[in-house]
Amino acid sequence: MPGAVGGSEIVARNLLREIARLEPELEMVVYCGREAVESLRAEPFGARCEFVVSPVPSKVKPARVAAELTWLPWRARRDRLELLHSLGTTSPVWCPVPSVVTVLDVIYHHFPETFPRAAQLGLRVVVPAGAKRAQRVLAISEAGRRETAETLGIDPGRITAIHLGFGFGAEEPQVTPEAALRERYGLGEAPLVLTVSSALRHKNLDRLLQAFARLAHPDARLVVVGHAGRDQEALRVRAAGLGIGARVVFTGWIEDAELEGFYAAADVFVYPTLMEGFGMPVLEAMRREVPVACSNLSALPEIAGDAAEFFDPYDVESIAAALRTVLESPERRAELVAGGREQCRRFSWEDTARKTLAVYREVLGEP
Repeated sequence: MPGAVGGSEIVARNLLREIARLEPELEMVVYCGREAVESLRAEPFGARCEFVVSPVPSKVKPARVAAELTWLPWRARRDRLELLHSLGTTSPVWCPVPSVVTVLDVIYHHFPETFPRAAQLGLRVVVPAGAKRAQRVLAISEAGRRETAETLGIDPGRITAIHLGFGFGAEEPQVTPEAALRERYGLGEAPLVLTVSSALRHKNLDRLLQAFARLAHPDARLVVVGHAGRDQEALRVRAAGLGIGARVVFTGWIEDAELEGFYAAADVFVYPTLMEGFGMPVLEAMRREVPVACSNLSALPEIAGDAAEFFDPYDVESIAAALRTVLESPERRAELVAGGREQCRRFSWEDTARKTLAVYREVLGEP
């Protein structure tokens, strides 16, 4: 679903692009929804791929998963695939060809309130069954590897952790000017605290709002970029109840140029998530030389290294203290920017693709 699913779309497009570049002789078949096929064909790798469109719309998630369980194995056999890679956590329970599945996270299990009840129940059945059947499971961090093994009851030896890259590529991005953003969203000249996060329970935005309300910066603004999720209206009410409703902006999903503009304007990037498969927005902020304050749980210490001001995401005062440190200490800000510049260089989509191709060869018994 272009523009609606966030990180998993970024992973799919960048992995396909780099695999196509690294293996020019590889025959690639892409199974996708009708909503995505035209934009995928327009990608640099589009001319290299055969596209097969699902018989059901991807926007109807139960139908999409049902097609993945039934139509996809049949189609894989018909197309004489040598290997099938499922990129989005779910995968066929039965498959006539060797298969690999990337389990992006197991948030559905640990924070079930993030999902509709039917989706919760379906994921609890489909994800473990597909992962146990696959020849190899990929996780996107070492923390994710541990969480996946424990949650799904899989031998950790069958799970390979491969870090992601970040961003949509090396091209120079378009950037909405800061003045235009400030006028459009009514931000005035205030310092900006930025988070890029859907309004879902595990993203921990309620505690972030409480922490923001404790800051002695009455002119600061908190900008929350990301799709509305299940909790956005409740968060608006919460912000109003804390007396900060006028200082919190929920942008919803925005164009890339606007997001780049917010990164350029931000004084601090904050990421208070309770569980994360990887944490790509942290690296995105570091690449743009924005000082980062983030959760000390799940994959984030692994991804952020020594280049973030960490906090306990369950402790409101810990979040507030980290924000105060970054907003008020020029020395700490400079340290974080310098550290972030180095940290984000450790991650690339080329490295992700090379390691993924190595797993394909291992599964197929190739040298």
